[in-house]
Amino acid sequence: MSDQSTSPVTGPTDTSPVDLGKSAEAEGTSRALPVVPTTDSTQGMEAEGAHKGSAGGTAWLAEVGFFRMLGLLIALALLCVVGMVTAGERFASSDNLLTILRLSTVIGVVAIGMTFVITGGGIDLSVGAILALSSVWATTLATREMAVDVHWSLMVFTAIAVGAGCGLVNGILIAYGKVVAFIATLAMLVSARGLAEIISQKKTQIATDVPGFFDFFTAKPLGIDMSIWVFAAVAVVGWVLLNRTTFGRRTFAVGGNPEAARLAGINVRRHTVLLYVLVGVCSAIGALLIIARTTTGSSTHGMLLELDAIAAVVIGGTLLAGGRGTITGTVLGVLIFTTLTNVFTLNNRDNSEQSLLKGVIIVAAVLLQQWLASRKSSS
Repeated sequence: MSDQSTSPVTGPTDTSPVDLGKSAEAEGTSRALPVVPTTDSTQGMEAEGAHKGSAGGTAWLAEVGFFRMLGLLIALALLCVVGMVTAGERFASSDNLLTILRLSTVIGVVAIGMTFVITGGGIDLSVGAILALSSVWATTLATREMAVDVHWSLMVFTAIAVGAGCGLVNGILIAYGKVVAFIATLAMLVSARGLAEIISQKKTQIATDVPGFFDFFTAKPLGIDMSIWVFAAVAVVGWVLLNRTTFGRRTFAVGGNPEAARLAGINVRRHTVLLYVLVGVCSAIGALLIIARTTTGSSTHGMLLELDAIAAVVIGGTLLAGGRGTITGTVLGVLIFTTLTNVFTLNNRDNSEQSLLKGVIIVAAVLLQQWLASRKSSS
């Protein structure tokens, strides 16, 4: 294949053509990187540039996901209207707004990591268990004593190292061991939760003896909780990484068509490992936020967190089949679910009703994805 040739390649999970004509200058080789159209990526816009002129502005807006984002904003606005109508000042107060954002932080940070994995064609069911293990390991007596003697950041380093290590194991099993992602991460879910119980002896570990840690994570710069700032920082870094770097372009390519990505010179297995390490690190950051909020490390932290994270990612518009992802949509998905929970709580509604409505929303989002994909294929 020459450097100047462009041949359409159709993957098993994405019916859109993959352009192999993009130069892989970051690779330092003459091979080409496949470009997969995405929701909020300039790569997708460039790949569809020729189509933009002929199909008109509306079709182009649909291609880049404008209407999908608009739909999420409308859904969030409607939830806010329902909250103000049913709960009045209790919902509309600034304190409640900060409460919603605060409750979005842990699930939001984990969901951003999950966006990368799902965009890359994978899935991770172990994020909640990794979060629990990271929280336990970071709050053991030995870790806390070392943190007091050296620096409180040692707790941060421990949590992130545990999360990255678990993600590394997942990635190696999936990429090199050829274990299906569902099975590999399910095994990690059980194993990490079990190891957390063994380390903590099924007890809650109190970590208030490391004041520097809590002084930092409970600070309120400009009157806003540090956890919200951390969530915002992770979201911004995630958006830049996915949409403005070679790593992001490779993620879209691997998720859209792994074989085409391999032929274009991408080390698919290594990239897959890096994606799972990334989501492991995000889980560890979520563990640090939970430790700061509850002052504890526990093997029960993060129960069913993986389901909420996947739901937020799907609601946001990331394809479960891979090849298309959006950090902006994921953040909106997290805010929608958190606002929904807040409205139900303020109105003293049963959690079962909330779970039922969440299920309906998830199914509707998946059906909408399939309908949009079928329309794109037929056109």
